[in-house]
Amino acid sequence: MVSKLRLLFDRFTLILIAVVVAATLLPAHGRGAVFFEWLTAAAIALLFFLHGAKLSRDAIIAGATHWRLHGVIFAWTFIIFPILGWLSRPVLVPLLGEPLYVGMLYLCVLPGTVQSAIAFTSIARGNVPAAVCAASASSIVGIVITPLLLQLLLQTDTSALDSSSLLSSILRIGQQIFLPFVAGHLMRPVIGRWMDRHRKLVTSVDQSSILLVVYTAFSESVVAGLWHQVAPQSLVLLVICCVVLLAVVLVLNTWSTRKLGFKRADEVTIVFCGSKKSMATGVPMAGVLFSASAIGPVLLPLMIFHQIQLMVCAVLAQNYQRQDDDQVRHRRRAPA
Repeated sequence: MVSKLRLLFDRFTLILIAVVVAATLLPAHGRGAVFFEWLTAAAIALLFFLHGAKLSRDAIIAGATHWRLHGVIFAWTFIIFPILGWLSRPVLVPLLGEPLYVGMLYLCVLPGTVQSAIAFTSIARGNVPAAVCAASASSIVGIVITPLLLQLLLQTDTSALDSSSLLSSILRIGQQIFLPFVAGHLMRPVIGRWMDRHRKLVTSVDQSSILLVVYTAFSESVVAGLWHQVAPQSLVLLVICCVVLLAVVLVLNTWSTRKLGFKRADEVTIVFCGSKKSMATGVPMAGVLFSASAIGPVLLPLMIFHQIQLMVCAVLAQNYQRQDDDQVRHRRRAPA
């Protein structure tokens, strides 16, 4: 029971909730808001610098050769997920309202996670080199594809995007995410060994940067009247919608991967890399793509979905691990 509760209420989840409460009660404004914006930008740059420094050239080469696996992950992340979000509009808009539906659609066009996708793939004994390559490539490709998909699928003015601001948004996202990532990877020969000995540092910076961005974004939204836009019953319905979306994706992902004949290790990688959405990338992107009044409802689906995917995938990874252990024991007991 205790272990199950830890899955549902881990420390980061509780801190994230506390940050949202703090932004609601004590939102940053004036000079404080400007300070947090600069601090958040620095934290995001440091985060992706460390991600770039952590990724070895060997992992890129080993993972990139499995093009069929990467094609399937790419299809789930940037084709099937967005189609599901777009097709669900007639259901989600009446249930959630337009602002939260935009958040659900934004969630669907985001790239996958890096840290947790690799971690869960490792626990489940999947193809870790391919997971490293797929997750990292998803974050980089998403810098361009996410704004383009958002522009293509949104039928409202909520995003405040047009063809001229779209290019500007992509360039700004590239400056915040891609350039620090490349700089970090180029510095890997110098700091790579130190990074390998301090892997927990990336996790700490990852979580800290997310908390900073969430506080800054929600402060802006609270000042703009966020909680007057989102009713309590809408939050309950939003949680249900996120659970249903993740369940549909996991079931279809697993079924189609097995139908395509992938080995077990590759199936694990596709399931975890193709079903997860990144807060580390999605939160700073939202700050570029959306106005202060829209960013709060846009981030709520991502925050809720992110916690649900961590809980579900933790259990799923443990089940994969147990299945692998059972197969190993069965082979050992089988007569020669």
